Amino acid sequence: MSTVRYTSNKGVAEILIDRADKYNVITHDVVRELNAAWRRFDASDDRVAILAAAGDRAFTAGADLRDIPHDLWKAIPGVGVQVEKPIIAVTAGLVVGGGLVLVQFADLAVAADNTVFSYPEAKVGFSGGLISSLAARIPHKLAMELLLLGGSIDARRAYEAGLVNRVVPVGQQLEVARELAAQIAANAPLVTTLLKRFVGQVLPKGPTELAAHARAGIEEINASEDFREGIAAFAEKRTPRFAGR
Repeated sequence: MSTVRYTSNKGVAEILIDRADKYNVITHDVVRELNAAWRRFDASDDRVAILAAAGDRAFTAGADLRDIPHDLWKAIPGVGVQVEKPIIAVTAGLVVGGGLVLVQFADLAVAADNTVFSYPEAKVGFSGGLISSLAARIPHKLAMELLLLGGSIDARRAYEAGLVNRVVPVGQQLEVARELAAQIAANAPLVTTLLKRFVGQVLPKGPTELAAHARAGIEEINASEDFREGIAAFAEKRTPRFAGR
């Protein structure tokens, strides 16, 4: 069954992690389907995307610790998939680990007032490292408090730190995000794309993020038609016919 749903309406894509009964925990399937959703969004006529999750208990409780998806980077827009169109994250309840990474790489965020952000990897004993660029998006000391203590901050403190744009009563977060998305969708798409691209060049990138960019590029080559053609031509002892895709 699908763990991520994609809908589109009037230039706005809504991407929903749909595992409310499991606190929207990030599994291998979620990673794979988020990657596909970002690719679909990037190739579509939609101008802005809303990333949300089912229910109000958790945006996500983080990675499935029984089978950790160490390839989380593939699910992150701007890391596993280059997405130059705006993205709005919508949160409620728990936002743990990889969920915080998803929010940090979104362009805007709307948080229900019951949202709690945390990053407990130091307590668990593993890390993917993508969280490091959080320090480029919120004050350094607050980022280090989250990373080194494995503590948490509520929606109000996240708003004060600039991690989220709006804090609203539970149940109103998606409605507010849709209002913001409609405003963005009505703007000039060439301009919004340009500005997002330029801002991406201004923001510092952590070592895991840079490594993920390189790995994503290599995997694109290894999954290409030209790769298959080249291997087939070698095996058949003929000149390859590359198509550039």
